Amino acid sequence: MPSYSFLLNGKPVTVEAPADMPLLWVLRDLLDVTGPKYGCGVGVCRACTSHLDGAEIQPCVVPVADCAGRKVTTIEGLADGDTLHPVQQAWLDCDVAQCGFCQPGQIMAAAALLKKTSSPTDADIDRIENVCRCGTYSRIREAIKKASAQG
Repeated sequence: MPSYSFLLNGKPVTVEAPADMPLLWVLRDLLDVTGPKYGCGVGVCRACTSHLDGAEIQPCVVPVADCAGRKVTTIEGLADGDTLHPVQQAWLDCDVAQCGFCQPGQIMAAAALLKKTSSPTDADIDRIENVCRCGTYSRIREAIKKASAQG
C-alpha cells in the first residue's frame, strides 16, 4: 500500500492508504483527528471543511494522494497554541453553536473567507455554503463580522 506524507496542523505525518481514500477517512480513522465531521460524503454539507495549503477543501471528496507534500489544517490546528483564532473567539463571544456538529466546518469556512476578504459583506458571507441544521446563520454572520473587525 502506498504511503503519503504531509503536514497536518503543522506536524509531519505519514500514512499508508489507498491513493483514492478520501482525506476525511484518513484524518478520522487513521490519524484520530475528529474535528472534521462526516455529513454527506459528497462535499455538499461541508461539515468536514478543512484547509489544504490555506484554501478551503472538503476532505470527504479529496483523495489522500492529492495531499502528499502539502499542508492540511483542520479545526484542531486553527488556533495558535492557547490563543484562539479570531473566528473561534468570535464564535464563542457570539454564542453561535447550538448542537455544534457543523461548527468546525463553519469556522474553517469563515477563516478561509477572511483570509481572502478581510472585510466581507453580507453577500460574501452568504456565499459560504456550509449547512447548519440548527439555523444559526444570523449568529454565524455576526461572528464573522466580529472576527473581521478584530482582524
